[in-house]
Amino acid sequence: MNETFLKAENALFTAVMLIYFAAMVLYFVYIAVKKEKLSKIAVILQIIGLIVHTAALVCRGIGAGRLPLTNQYEFAASFSWGICLVSLIFILKYHFPVLGAFASPVNFLIIGYAAMQSKEVHELMPALKSNWLAFHVSTAIIAYGAFGVSFVIAIIFLLRDRMSSKGFLDQHIPKKEKLDVISYRSAALGILFLTFTILTGAIWAEKAWGSYWSWDPKETWSLVTWIIYAIYLHLRLRNGWKGKSAAIFAVVGFICVMFTYIGVNTFLPGIHSYK
Repeated sequence: MNETFLKAENALFTAVMLIYFAAMVLYFVYIAVKKEKLSKIAVILQIIGLIVHTAALVCRGIGAGRLPLTNQYEFAASFSWGICLVSLIFILKYHFPVLGAFASPVNFLIIGYAAMQSKEVHELMPALKSNWLAFHVSTAIIAYGAFGVSFVIAIIFLLRDRMSSKGFLDQHIPKKEKLDVISYRSAALGILFLTFTILTGAIWAEKAWGSYWSWDPKETWSLVTWIIYAIYLHLRLRNGWKGKSAAIFAVVGFICVMFTYIGVNTFLPGIHSYK
Protein backbone atom coordinates (compact mmCIF):
# COMPACT_ATOMS: atom_id res chain seq x y z
CA MET A 1 0.00 0.00 0.00
CA ASN A 2 1.42 3.39 -1.04
CA GLU A 3 0.16 6.16 1.27
CA THR A 4 1.57 8.91 -0.97
CA PHE A 5 -0.60 7.89 -3.90
CA LEU A 6 -3.64 7.40 -1.68
CA LYS A 7 -3.24 10.95 -0.33
CA ALA A 8 -2.91 12.21 -3.91
CA GLU A 9 -6.07 10.30 -4.81
CA ASN A 10 -7.99 11.98 -1.97
CA ALA A 11 -6.94 15.42 -3.19
CA LEU A 12 -7.76 14.58 -6.81
CA PHE A 13 -11.14 13.11 -5.85
CA THR A 14 -12.06 16.34 -4.07
CA ALA A 15 -10.95 18.31 -7.13
CA VAL A 16 -13.09 16.08 -9.36
CA MET A 17 -16.20 16.74 -7.28
CA LEU A 18 -15.60 20.49 -7.44
CA ILE A 19 -14.99 20.41 -11.20
CA TYR A 20 -18.09 18.30 -11.87
CA PHE A 21 -20.15 20.62 -9.67
CA ALA A 22 -18.82 23.68 -11.50
CA ALA A 23 -19.58 22.06 -14.88
CA MET A 24 -23.11 21.22 -13.73
CA VAL A 25 -23.73 24.80 -12.60
CA LEU A 26 -22.37 26.15 -15.89
CA TYR A 27 -24.66 23.85 -17.89
CA PHE A 28 -27.62 25.16 -15.86
CA VAL A 29 -26.55 28.78 -16.32
CA TYR A 30 -26.06 28.15 -20.05
CA ILE A 31 -29.71 27.14 -20.34
CA ALA A 32 -30.87 30.01 -18.10
CA VAL A 33 -29.00 32.85 -19.82
CA LYS A 34 -28.78 31.24 -23.28
CA LYS A 35 -25.09 31.97 -23.88
CA GLU A 36 -23.36 29.51 -26.18
CA LYS A 37 -19.93 30.38 -24.75
CA LEU A 38 -20.97 28.99 -21.36
CA SER A 39 -21.78 25.61 -22.90
CA LYS A 40 -18.29 25.44 -24.41
CA ILE A 41 -16.71 26.24 -21.05
CA ALA A 42 -18.91 23.62 -19.36
CA VAL A 43 -17.82 20.98 -21.89
CA ILE A 44 -14.16 21.92 -21.39
CA LEU A 45 -14.64 21.63 -17.62
CA GLN A 46 -16.21 18.20 -18.07
CA ILE A 47 -13.21 17.11 -20.15
CA ILE A 48 -10.84 18.42 -17.47
CA GLY A 49 -12.92 16.66 -14.82
CA LEU A 50 -12.67 13.38 -16.74
CA ILE A 51 -8.88 13.72 -17.01
CA VAL A 52 -8.50 14.50 -13.29
CA HIS A 53 -10.94 11.69 -12.48
CA THR A 54 -8.81 9.28 -14.51
CA ALA A 55 -5.72 10.43 -12.63
CA ALA A 56 -7.53 9.88 -9.31
CA LEU A 57 -8.44 6.30 -10.27
CA VAL A 58 -4.87 5.63 -11.39
CA CYS A 59 -3.52 6.94 -8.08
CA ARG A 60 -6.05 4.80 -6.21
CA GLY A 61 -4.93 1.74 -8.14
CA ILE A 62 -1.23 2.39 -7.52
CA GLY A 63 -1.83 3.26 -3.86
CA ALA A 64 -3.93 0.15 -3.24
CA GLY A 65 -1.62 -2.06 -5.29
CA ARG A 66 -4.54 -3.40 -7.37
CA LEU A 67 -7.28 -2.28 -9.74
CA PRO A 68 -9.62 0.22 -8.00
CA LEU A 69 -12.77 -1.77 -8.71
CA THR A 70 -13.46 -3.92 -5.67
CA ASN A 71 -15.65 -2.03 -3.19
CA GLN A 72 -18.60 0.38 -3.09
CA TYR A 73 -16.47 3.52 -3.10
CA GLU A 74 -14.27 2.39 -5.97
CA PHE A 75 -17.10 1.13 -8.14
CA ALA A 76 -19.22 4.26 -7.56
CA ALA A 77 -16.25 6.46 -8.47
CA SER A 78 -15.70 4.37 -11.58
CA PHE A 79 -19.45 4.38 -12.39
CA SER A 80 -19.35 8.18 -12.30
CA TRP A 81 -16.31 8.11 -14.59
CA GLY A 82 -18.24 5.92 -17.04
CA ILE A 83 -21.24 8.27 -17.16
CA CYS A 84 -18.94 11.27 -17.64
CA LEU A 85 -17.11 9.54 -20.50
CA VAL A 86 -20.17 8.24 -22.37
CA SER A 87 -22.15 11.48 -21.97
CA LEU A 88 -19.15 13.48 -23.20
CA ILE A 89 -18.88 11.25 -26.28
CA PHE A 90 -22.55 11.86 -27.13
CA ILE A 91 -22.32 15.60 -26.36
CA LEU A 92 -19.40 15.99 -28.77
CA LYS A 93 -20.69 13.58 -31.42
CA TYR A 94 -24.14 15.17 -31.68
CA HIS A 95 -23.17 18.76 -30.72
CA PHE A 96 -25.65 18.42 -27.86
CA PRO A 97 -24.46 20.41 -24.80
CA VAL A 98 -27.97 20.46 -23.30
CA LEU A 99 -27.41 16.76 -22.60
CA GLY A 100 -24.77 17.86 -20.10
CA ALA A 101 -27.39 19.78 -18.10
CA PHE A 102 -29.38 16.56 -17.67
CA ALA A 103 -26.48 14.09 -17.34
CA SER A 104 -24.32 16.13 -14.93
CA PRO A 105 -26.80 15.93 -11.99
CA VAL A 106 -26.96 12.14 -12.36
CA ASN A 107 -23.18 11.99 -12.51
CA PHE A 108 -22.81 14.28 -9.49
CA LEU A 109 -25.26 12.22 -7.44
CA ILE A 110 -23.29 9.05 -8.15
CA ILE A 111 -19.91 10.58 -7.32
CA GLY A 112 -21.58 12.07 -4.23
CA TYR A 113 -22.66 8.55 -3.28
CA ALA A 114 -19.04 7.48 -3.73
CA ALA A 115 -17.91 10.26 -1.39
CA MET A 116 -20.17 8.86 1.35
CA GLN A 117 -18.56 5.41 1.18
CA SER A 118 -15.53 4.25 3.12
CA LYS A 119 -12.25 4.89 1.31
CA GLU A 120 -10.37 2.41 3.47
CA VAL A 121 -8.21 0.02 1.48
CA HIS A 122 -8.75 -3.66 2.29
CA GLU A 123 -6.85 -6.75 1.24
CA LEU A 124 -8.62 -8.55 -1.60
CA MET A 125 -10.46 -11.72 -0.72
CA PRO A 126 -9.06 -14.77 -2.57
CA ALA A 127 -11.99 -14.92 -5.02
CA LEU A 128 -11.20 -11.40 -6.26
CA LYS A 129 -7.53 -12.10 -6.95
CA SER A 130 -8.02 -12.87 -10.61
CA ASN A 131 -7.17 -11.32 -13.97
CA TRP A 132 -10.88 -11.58 -14.80
CA LEU A 133 -11.54 -8.72 -12.37
CA ALA A 134 -10.40 -6.11 -14.91
CA PHE A 135 -12.56 -7.50 -17.72
CA HIS A 136 -15.65 -8.13 -15.60
CA VAL A 137 -15.88 -4.86 -13.70
CA SER A 138 -14.57 -2.51 -16.43
CA THR A 139 -17.23 -3.76 -18.86
CA ALA A 140 -19.86 -3.23 -16.15
CA ILE A 141 -18.69 0.37 -15.74
CA ILE A 142 -19.07 1.13 -19.46
CA ALA A 143 -22.44 -0.69 -19.54
CA TYR A 144 -23.80 1.26 -16.56
CA GLY A 145 -22.48 4.52 -17.98
CA ALA A 146 -24.17 3.86 -21.33
CA PHE A 147 -27.46 2.91 -19.65
CA GLY A 148 -27.23 6.11 -17.59
CA VAL A 149 -26.92 8.24 -20.73
CA SER A 150 -29.77 6.31 -22.40
CA PHE A 151 -31.89 7.07 -19.31
CA VAL A 152 -31.05 10.78 -19.42
CA ILE A 153 -31.88 11.03 -23.13
CA ALA A 154 -35.15 9.14 -22.54
CA ILE A 155 -36.08 11.72 -19.88
CA ILE A 156 -35.32 14.54 -22.34
CA PHE A 157 -37.48 12.73 -24.93
CA LEU A 158 -40.40 12.52 -22.50
CA LEU A 159 -40.08 16.23 -21.67
CA ARG A 160 -39.58 17.31 -25.28
CA ASP A 161 -43.25 18.06 -26.00
CA ARG A 162 -43.50 20.34 -22.97
CA MET A 163 -40.84 22.70 -24.32
CA SER A 164 -42.13 25.86 -25.97
CA SER A 165 -42.07 25.78 -29.75
CA LYS A 166 -39.13 27.66 -31.26
CA GLY A 167 -37.78 28.42 -27.78
CA PHE A 168 -34.12 28.07 -26.76
CA LEU A 169 -34.41 24.43 -25.67
CA ASP A 170 -36.50 23.55 -28.71
CA GLN A 171 -33.72 24.85 -30.95
CA HIS A 172 -30.87 23.23 -28.99
CA ILE A 173 -32.34 19.80 -28.43
CA PRO A 174 -32.60 17.33 -31.32
CA LYS A 175 -36.05 16.40 -32.59
CA LYS A 176 -37.77 13.47 -30.92
CA GLU A 177 -36.85 11.12 -33.76
CA LYS A 178 -33.16 11.91 -33.27
CA LEU A 179 -33.41 11.62 -29.48
CA ASP A 180 -35.02 8.22 -29.93
CA VAL A 181 -32.10 7.07 -32.10
CA ILE A 182 -29.47 8.43 -29.67
CA SER A 183 -31.15 6.72 -26.70
CA TYR A 184 -31.32 3.47 -28.65
CA ARG A 185 -27.62 3.63 -29.60
CA SER A 186 -26.63 4.28 -26.00
CA ALA A 187 -28.80 1.39 -24.77
CA ALA A 188 -27.33 -0.88 -27.47
CA LEU A 189 -23.82 0.03 -26.32
CA GLY A 190 -24.88 -0.72 -22.75
CA ILE A 191 -26.33 -4.15 -23.45
CA LEU A 192 -23.25 -5.09 -25.50
CA PHE A 193 -20.98 -4.38 -22.54
CA LEU A 194 -23.43 -5.88 -20.03
CA THR A 195 -23.30 -9.09 -22.09
CA PHE A 196 -19.51 -9.05 -21.75
CA THR A 197 -19.94 -8.41 -18.02
CA ILE A 198 -22.20 -11.43 -17.52
CA LEU A 199 -20.06 -13.73 -19.69
CA THR A 200 -16.77 -12.79 -18.01
CA GLY A 201 -18.47 -13.04 -14.63
CA ALA A 202 -19.65 -16.56 -15.42
CA ILE A 203 -16.17 -17.66 -16.51
CA TRP A 204 -14.65 -16.05 -13.42
CA ALA A 205 -17.24 -17.68 -11.14
CA GLU A 206 -16.48 -21.11 -12.56
CA LYS A 207 -12.78 -20.65 -11.84
CA ALA A 208 -13.38 -19.18 -8.36
CA TRP A 209 -16.30 -21.28 -7.09
CA GLY A 210 -16.62 -24.14 -9.57
CA SER A 211 -19.97 -22.99 -10.96
CA TYR A 212 -20.82 -20.68 -13.86
CA TRP A 213 -24.02 -19.44 -12.22
CA SER A 214 -25.19 -19.53 -8.61
CA TRP A 215 -28.30 -17.29 -8.70
CA ASP A 216 -26.65 -14.81 -6.37
CA PRO A 217 -28.91 -11.71 -6.04
CA LYS A 218 -26.60 -9.53 -8.11
CA GLU A 219 -26.29 -12.19 -10.80
CA THR A 220 -30.07 -12.52 -10.88
CA TRP A 221 -30.72 -8.79 -11.12
CA SER A 222 -28.01 -8.35 -13.73
CA LEU A 223 -29.84 -10.99 -15.77
CA VAL A 224 -33.18 -9.20 -15.18
CA THR A 225 -31.61 -5.95 -16.39
CA TRP A 226 -30.15 -7.68 -19.44
CA ILE A 227 -33.55 -9.22 -20.29
CA ILE A 228 -35.30 -5.83 -20.03
CA TYR A 229 -32.87 -4.17 -22.42
CA ALA A 230 -32.86 -7.24 -24.69
CA ILE A 231 -36.66 -7.00 -24.97
CA TYR A 232 -36.32 -3.28 -25.71
CA LEU A 233 -33.81 -3.91 -28.51
CA HIS A 234 -35.78 -6.89 -29.87
CA LEU A 235 -39.02 -4.92 -30.08
CA ARG A 236 -37.23 -2.05 -31.75
CA LEU A 237 -35.40 -4.12 -34.33
CA ARG A 238 -38.20 -6.57 -35.14
CA ASN A 239 -41.30 -4.43 -34.66
CA GLY A 240 -39.95 -0.92 -35.18
CA TRP A 241 -40.86 -0.05 -31.60
CA LYS A 242 -40.04 3.63 -30.97
CA GLY A 243 -41.27 6.75 -29.25
CA LYS A 244 -42.72 7.21 -25.78
CA SER A 245 -43.03 3.50 -24.95
CA ALA A 246 -39.37 2.92 -25.80
CA ALA A 247 -38.34 5.92 -23.69
CA ILE A 248 -40.31 4.62 -20.70
CA PHE A 249 -38.67 1.22 -21.17
CA ALA A 250 -35.23 2.90 -21.06
CA VAL A 251 -36.18 4.63 -17.79
CA VAL A 252 -37.39 1.36 -16.24
CA GLY A 253 -34.21 -0.35 -17.40
CA PHE A 254 -32.01 2.19 -15.62
CA ILE A 255 -34.06 1.86 -12.44
CA CYS A 256 -33.18 -1.85 -12.57
CA VAL A 257 -29.53 -0.92 -13.13
CA MET A 258 -29.53 1.24 -10.00
CA PHE A 259 -31.29 -1.44 -7.97
CA THR A 260 -28.76 -4.00 -9.19
CA TYR A 261 -25.94 -1.73 -8.05
CA ILE A 262 -27.21 -0.10 -4.84
CA GLY A 263 -30.39 -1.97 -3.87
CA VAL A 264 -28.93 -5.46 -4.07
CA ASN A 265 -25.90 -4.47 -1.97
CA THR A 266 -28.17 -2.86 0.60
CA PHE A 267 -31.11 -5.26 0.83
CA LEU A 268 -30.00 -8.55 -0.75
CA PRO A 269 -26.46 -9.33 0.38
CA GLY A 270 -24.64 -12.13 -1.36
CA ILE A 271 -21.24 -13.09 -2.71
CA HIS A 272 -21.10 -9.80 -4.67
CA SER A 273 -21.71 -7.62 -1.60
CA TYR A 274 -18.21 -6.25 -1.28
CA LYS A 275 -17.92 -3.16 0.92
